[in-house]
Amino acid sequence: MGIATLAPNKLLPQPPGGLTPGALLALLVHGLLIAALTAGVDWRSSPTDAVSAELWAAVPQIAAARAQESPTPQPVAPAAKAEPTPQPTPAPSPPPKPAPKAEPAAPDAQIAIERARRESAERERASKERADKLKAERALERERERLRVAEAETLKQAEATKKREAEQRVKQAEEKRLSDQRAENLKRMMGQAGATGSPTSTGNAARDAGPSASYVGRLVASIKPNIVFNEVVPGNPAAEVEVRAASSGTIISRRLIKSSGNKDWDEAVLRAVDRTGSLPRDTDGRVPPSIVISFRPQE
Repeated sequence: MGIATLAPNKLLPQPPGGLTPGALLALLVHGLLIAALTAGVDWRSSPTDAVSAELWAAVPQIAAARAQESPTPQPVAPAAKAEPTPQPTPAPSPPPKPAPKAEPAAPDAQIAIERARRESAERERASKERADKLKAERALERERERLRVAEAETLKQAEATKKREAEQRVKQAEEKRLSDQRAENLKRMMGQAGATGSPTSTGNAARDAGPSASYVGRLVASIKPNIVFNEVVPGNPAAEVEVRAASSGTIISRRLIKSSGNKDWDEAVLRAVDRTGSLPRDTDGRVPPSIVISFRPQE
């Protein structure tokens, strides 16, 4: 195998080839840069579509003076670069119209205020209705309580009245019993003393003013012979008989007002009165209309 040999001139520094290739490369780069800048300026300065709108204000207003826009600064090319082609100045955009004056939110606020007022009035009305209802219920409860108390008081008074009436009836019955007992005792005493007054007489004398003192004995003497009785009655009890007669002396009726305790003796006395038929006249020629006569077995 042979060894390759290099030429001695290949290993030595090469001499410079001149400025021509570098200058050409620089010009090419600057040309490309200028083209890019031109395209960018044309894109930025393209006119925009204008939009117009009419705004009406409640009060006529005067528009402000149109503002002057400063021209768009052009890029400065390097001294060594070629001057770019001047571009037309873009048309200025119309000045902004003044913003419309905001309408006052009076309707919405008024609606809200009116709604709040209605709600407040509704709450007050509901509260007043509840208060009135509660007041009416309390008044009704007080009235019911008053009626219950009045009814209880009425029942109490009725019970007290019934009790008083019952006590009064008992008292009257007791007074009548005592009065009858006193009258019976008085009549018995008057009969034992030979009184000839009527049992209904209210006097307290031994006898009425009409019959004489001897008239009772005459009556007993006229009736006793008609008594048919053969038994012995212990104690010699008295049977009191009330005899009613006409003015002529004819006996109208008789009744036993006090039993002797022996039924046979009582019936014997009544049969004797019936057999007698008429009563004798008194000394003044009169016959008492009613008289009580006492009969004893051993007299």
